[in-house]
Formats: sequence, C-alpha cells, structure tokens
Amino acid sequence: MNKRILQLAIPNIISNLSVPLLGAVDTAVIGHLDAVYYLGAIAVGSIIFDFIFWGFGFLRMGTTGLVAQAFGANQIKETRILLARVLLVALTFSIAIMLLQVPVLKLSLLLVEATPEVERYVQVYFSIRIFAAPATLALFGINGWFLGMQNARYPMYVTILLNVLNILLNLIFVLKYDMNVAGVAWGSLIASYIAVGFAIWLYAKKYHIKELPILREDLLQLDALKKFFSVNSDIFIRTLCLVTSYAFFTAKSAETGDVVLAANTILLQLWYISAYGIDGFAFAAESLVGRYFGANDRKQLMAAIKGCMIWGLGIGLAGTASYALLGDQIVTIFTDQTLVLESIQVVLIWTVFAPIVNSICFIWDGVYIGATATPPMRNSMLVATVLIFLPVYYVTNSVLGVHAIWLAMFSFMLARGVLLTVLAKKYIFEPSHLAT
Repeated sequence: MNKRILQLAIPNIISNLSVPLLGAVDTAVIGHLDAVYYLGAIAVGSIIFDFIFWGFGFLRMGTTGLVAQAFGANQIKETRILLARVLLVALTFSIAIMLLQVPVLKLSLLLVEATPEVERYVQVYFSIRIFAAPATLALFGINGWFLGMQNARYPMYVTILLNVLNILLNLIFVLKYDMNVAGVAWGSLIASYIAVGFAIWLYAKKYHIKELPILREDLLQLDALKKFFSVNSDIFIRTLCLVTSYAFFTAKSAETGDVVLAANTILLQLWYISAYGIDGFAFAAESLVGRYFGANDRKQLMAAIKGCMIWGLGIGLAGTASYALLGDQIVTIFTDQTLVLESIQVVLIWTVFAPIVNSICFIWDGVYIGATATPPMRNSMLVATVLIFLPVYYVTNSVLGVHAIWLAMFSFMLARGVLLTVLAKKYIFEPSHLAT
C-alpha cells in the first residue's frame, strides 16, 4: 500500500509545491519593489480570486471522488461522462464570473478595508486576471478527473507547466518591463490558457478522445446529476467557509495597516508551502479511498487511510521542525523591509506549529472526498468557522492584538481535525455498503 500511496503522492507533492512556489516568487518579487502597497495589492487581489476560484474547487475535489469510485467499479464510460459534465459546468460558471466581474470587484473592495493605494492596484490586477476564469475552472475539472483515474503524473505535468510559465512571465513582466501588479496578472492569465491546452492534449493522447461517444442523455441523466450536484454543493459550502476564513484573516490584517498585512501575507505563504506538501498525501487519499469505496474493498480502504495519515503527519512534523530551525532565515527571502521583518517575528510562533496541526484535517479532507462523504465534511467546516474561528477572534482581539487572528486560524484548523476524526467512525469506517 505504501508503494501505491507514494506513486500518487509524490507527483502530487511536486505539483502542489509549485503552487506556493509561484506565490512565494510573486511575493518576493513584489516585496522587493519600492512601495509596500504593491504587496498589499497582490495579497488582497489574491484573496478575491481565492474566493472566486477556490470556491469552485469542488470541480476538482468532487470530480476526483466520483471518478475514482467509477474507476474502482470498472465503469469506464461513466468516467468519461463525468469529465464532460464537469467541463460543461466549468464553462457555464466561468461565463457567469466574467459577466459579473464589476459587482464582484466592488463588493470585494467594500468588504476589505484597504488603503487607497492598495485598492487602486487591486483593480488593475483584478481587471486582467478575471479573464483566466474559463481556463482555471476547466483545469480544476481535468486535473480532478486525472486523479480519479489514479493518474497523478498528468496533473503534475500540467501544474508544473502552469506555475513555471507563470513564474517566468511574472519575472519578465515585473523586472524587465516594470509592469508591477499588472505584470503578475498577465502572467497568470497567459499561463492558464497554455496549461489547459496542454491538459487537453494529454487527455487526447492517452485516453483516446474518439472512443465511447457521450450522448446528451448521458450528460443529463437525472440521478447522476443529482449526486453530482449534491456532492459538489457540500464541497462548495466547505470551500466557501475555508476561503471566508482566509479572506477574514486578510481583511483584519489589512485593517491593522500595510506593514502587518505584508507580514501576515508572507507568513501565510509558509502555511501554504507546508499545506501543499501535506496535500500530496491528501490527494492520494482521495484517489485510493474513492477507488476502494467503488470496489467495496474494506481491507484496502483501511490500509490506504492509515498509510496516508501516517505520511501526512510525518510531513507536518518535518514542516514544524523546519520552521522552528530556519523560520528567521526563510522570511528574509520574501522581503528586506525592516518593519515587515520585525512584525513577522512577533507572530512567527503560530507558523512554526501550524504544519503538524494542519496535517490531520488535510488528510481527513482527502479521505472524506474520496468516500464522497461530503455532508459531515461540510458540517464540520461550518462548526469550525462559525463556532470556533469567528468567536475566538472577537473574544481575544482586544486582549491579544495581532495574535488574535493567528489564534483564531490555529483554533479553526485544530477544530476541523478533531471533528473529522470523531465523525470518521460513522461516515468512513462503518458505511453499510462496504464489504467486510
């Protein structure tokens, strides 16, 4: 089982780590420009797109679980129908996003109290990157389909191409052509369309695009549509809560001033780096758990969950140790501004302990998605957001100051891990359809 886990997890880790690498390069390039509000604009602009694009992360997660179960049950035509269905949904939503871009931006800027300089450059960033929506949403669906088919190499190829192109284009546009925030946005836009074209080419090459023709009746089959949207609506609510928490974090950081916003943005990059490493095993859990659920194989299911959890905790522990030993040196990669570095030192301790705590809920997310046990995952996220994250911040803010938002985020992740662990007995280990 460890071999199967690593075959899926290692490509996922490599591709996942290229995502925060992109954010790290963007942060480092913008962070060394002459004004701190450029970095603030990237932070606020990114959180707006996190809301928009992460909100549709269900197109990847829901697709992986459903396709993995169909693959485990040897329903090959159903896997193709699921791909066509998710791409149709992605296209529909991306058109709606682009049509609604003006009210979305205005509402976002009302919710985030940024300085006038930050708002100005957020508008520049947003007006360009919004047109990457079709490519971004399509990539969610295609990569999720590949993972469900137990193919982690293709998402790795696509993601690495996407982020390497993005980094190169950003460096060229920002450093050579002095395009600052606009250069970062154009880099994201161009790289996204090249990557989705590459993903389609990979699919056509390996999976024989002309085989198993799909009829309109297949796409609109009522029971299948009901399950598709039920699973994805739960994941959408779960993801919306997660993005809301990060957006709230950024908004409260922005209220404190550009220096604190810049410091917290840099530390969040370290959270993302450790998270994407752990998520390699969470993605492996999605693929394997879905496969063994589809095949009704309890023994292999239990082995996959245990193996992924052990590996995830190991990566989390390594992240905590790395940040404890090298955190002071790592943050200087992102900025050389003294005030920002001093602000980072005040709250760095929360980032040190984050990887080991976060690893538990990340791996459980993969398990629940693979099992398509999405209602308890949705409910645990709602509880962690509404009853833990927000109350902790508002109760401690007047006493702890800048530490309050970090304590809220830390408590949020811890609560998710505890709740998913408690619910696993009923929804993961004892589902009635699994063979003993």
